[in-house]
Amino acid sequence: MPGAHINSTQLSRIETSLLPIREKDFGYPQARHLLLRAGFGGTDEQIRTLARWGPKAAVDHLLDYTDIPAQADPPDAFDSNIIRPRSQAEQREIRRARQNGDEDTLARFRTMRQQAQRADRNQMRQIQRWWITRMIQTPRPFEEKMTLFWHGHFATSYRTIEDSYHMYAQNRMFRHYAIGNFADLLRGIIRDPAMLRYLNNNQNRKSSPNENLARELMELFSLGEGNYTERDIKDGAKALTGFTYQDDAFFYNKNNHDNTIKHILGVTGNLDADGFVNAILRSQACAPFICAKLYKFFVADIPTDVKALKGPTRTVVRKMSIMLQQHHYELKPILRRLFLSRHFYDPSVMGTKIKSPAELVVGSIRSLNAPPRNMSIIADAMDKMGQSVFMPPSVKGWDGGRSWINTSTLFVRQNTLVYLLTGRQANRNFVERTNYDPTGLVASMNDPRLDRNPPSELIANELLDLALGHRPAGAAQSLVEAAHKVDQPNTAKGITTMLTLITSMPEYQLC
Repeated sequence: MPGAHINSTQLSRIETSLLPIREKDFGYPQARHLLLRAGFGGTDEQIRTLARWGPKAAVDHLLDYTDIPAQADPPDAFDSNIIRPRSQAEQREIRRARQNGDEDTLARFRTMRQQAQRADRNQMRQIQRWWITRMIQTPRPFEEKMTLFWHGHFATSYRTIEDSYHMYAQNRMFRHYAIGNFADLLRGIIRDPAMLRYLNNNQNRKSSPNENLARELMELFSLGEGNYTERDIKDGAKALTGFTYQDDAFFYNKNNHDNTIKHILGVTGNLDADGFVNAILRSQACAPFICAKLYKFFVADIPTDVKALKGPTRTVVRKMSIMLQQHHYELKPILRRLFLSRHFYDPSVMGTKIKSPAELVVGSIRSLNAPPRNMSIIADAMDKMGQSVFMPPSVKGWDGGRSWINTSTLFVRQNTLVYLLTGRQANRNFVERTNYDPTGLVASMNDPRLDRNPPSELIANELLDLALGHRPAGAAQSLVEAAHKVDQPNTAKGITTMLTLITSMPEYQLC
């Protein structure tokens, strides 16, 4: 796939400056790039608006999203009591049934548990649809993009947790800390019931320390492999003893906490869990690791091992990490600096990342004004593409990059785009009758100063600019010819035909 990675020749030419891009260098392509990377893309009108504002106002609009009213979740949107601890009365009844060999009572409780599990799986599907819908509809796209980033970084799967409300609560926590302070988020994640259950810290006791959370907290969440020792893991696990949850809330069981002296990452003392986090934040490996993860998500597909970085990428990540330390792990200043930088808009960076399934689906709906259609079908399609939200494949999250694309997932990607634009599903005769009028996407057809019936090739080129960011040789003529076979190129049918062909191009998989 062309442009899906940065080769060594391109690396030697990349602008490494984090100085702001000049106003005169920020136009339609740069505004489009910003909306794709710091959100999920935008319509032609939105792109033109940001280009007119200039880089500073455009970046501020995306990052200072607290000035924009948030989407309000309905009160008690999801049931927190589907999966709940048994009451004391229920526990006594079960004990008596076991003592008395009362199989009917035990069977009744097993049936109740199975019914709750089925209801919870159904609620998890509802929560998946809720988040995808939120990403599509949000007026604060950067907030949801950062929530998606943290979900992949602190990867936690419902398949292990089997408590949908805990997953929902974790998602809300990621949104709360989205571009706040990484230190606060790290302290939050060690108190998160979903993470505590996922990495078995609810089983971490001073009599039998469980090392899972301590290991992943350093290896995958903050420092990277090779930047800690086995002793750091063992003593980190001791520091985390007693951190558990009761029902839907964090609970500190001080009777299970290890109060002995610990040696973690060069810090010695009677460290508790927050002392462990503080030792991590003091490590010189922490800021570069987090900045490399941010860079990989927003800029280019690079190794997560900071030591493996070379040339311009290494330079930029180092500059970002110095800033992150100077700002005491506040995320917004470095992200603002990155999104304003000349490096971010370097031609070798733009159009090089393979869209994740979420970016592909949500971005297509947002930028092409496609109807969202059936959320269950969309969630299933994203699963087949390899990204079922709330169900990452492992604690490492999704690998991303080229792993998103193979013969199977590419087929699903293209069929999903056809479904979004036309309502047609592969291997089904039924077509969803949802009106889709894409004529509003074409600036030349909506500008009162211009002829309302612009040349067909101009329409095709504007669609190429919007969807691909460039105009492949001969593409406009081919699109016009295809449109003429179904209707005039300036009609809803004609434009939909052109968009269907554009979204089937390999370049549309890139952002």
